[in-house]
Amino acid sequence: MDFTYTPRQRALKERAAELADVIMQYEDDCEANNGLPPETHAKLRQAVLDAGLQAINMPAEWGGAGLSIFEQVVVQEELGKLTGALWDVVWRPANALRACTPEQRERFLVPAIRGDRRDAVAVTEAEAGSDPQALRTTAVRDGDGYVINGEKWFVTVGDVADFIIVLALVDDAPTTFLVDKNLPGVEIVRIPQFTHTFVYEHPEIKFTDVRVGADCRLGEIGQGYDLIRDWFVEERLMIGARTVGAANRATSLAADWANSRSQFGSPISHFQLVQSMLADNVIDVTTNRLLVYQVAWEADNGIDRKTLHAKAAVAKLSASEAAGRSADRAVQIFGGRGYMRDNPVERLFRELRVDRIWEGTSEIQRLIIGNEIAKRGVTGVLSLGAS
Repeated sequence: MDFTYTPRQRALKERAAELADVIMQYEDDCEANNGLPPETHAKLRQAVLDAGLQAINMPAEWGGAGLSIFEQVVVQEELGKLTGALWDVVWRPANALRACTPEQRERFLVPAIRGDRRDAVAVTEAEAGSDPQALRTTAVRDGDGYVINGEKWFVTVGDVADFIIVLALVDDAPTTFLVDKNLPGVEIVRIPQFTHTFVYEHPEIKFTDVRVGADCRLGEIGQGYDLIRDWFVEERLMIGARTVGAANRATSLAADWANSRSQFGSPISHFQLVQSMLADNVIDVTTNRLLVYQVAWEADNGIDRKTLHAKAAVAKLSASEAAGRSADRAVQIFGGRGYMRDNPVERLFRELRVDRIWEGTSEIQRLIIGNEIAKRGVTGVLSLGAS
């Protein structure tokens, strides 16, 4: 068992870190202006392409970076150090788009891989959050197509996306559709303000008699939950990786501050209560990095789908909660300076809170793990290795 990066992985990590450094210079602008202007997005798009880190989750033959799950985690860990959710300017089309037909791939996925189009995923509704069975959006057959009606909440990147992956019911069967945002009947009805400052928005989008062709159905009728579940599993691992990176940055900044800040004649890093907070942060970062790496490696090496679902929940739950603790301690070490918005630890403190909510709350992750134990026993989630 070798815990060192291969030369390829090391180079990939360094390339991701270099890209993060380029993007990091726009953090203050993003915070001050609640986003970035189009000309900055254009610069960052080119920086992503120059780094070769576009669509890291898509095959190279389609134009993506073609990275394994483990390699994606290595990249996402570096990008997770960014505030303002600027990691999201490094686009990763939803993995549900792998189910595209060849024609859909050319129309939707390949342009999204190039960064010429942007997708958003619309699942959550006012009455269907943690309970997807409460889904109310419908897609009714009409001739050779469908008519979609419903309203979706928290559509991340929905403000800039030009097509949306919509989960809807076809005769009570959950099914996904590819919906161009410029179609008649698609309307952003509200853009809520959230605790964090995000480079993109999470609007509420209404679909009123939106007509799409049968060629815009993604996957088979009734396959929607499976496609979205696979998307959730991948996203939960990436959240785990990004929160490890965020906790790493918060810890590094706090440690540097503690070593340079003197009170009572000594650097505050010499005081045991500060040392205790830093030690706890180091434990949270290092243990969760190993956990996320393990599950990512298992995903690449043939772990069965149900066990992966549970283990991704373990990784997301543990890493996101640890990152929240780490950012909180970092703010405490900085004191009043840690409560100022021009301090990255303050922004991380606010922004990391959502990682315990989106893509499944911490409580839902616990239920996933518990259900796996109840149905198949505890051996799988406790195991080390794909078998």
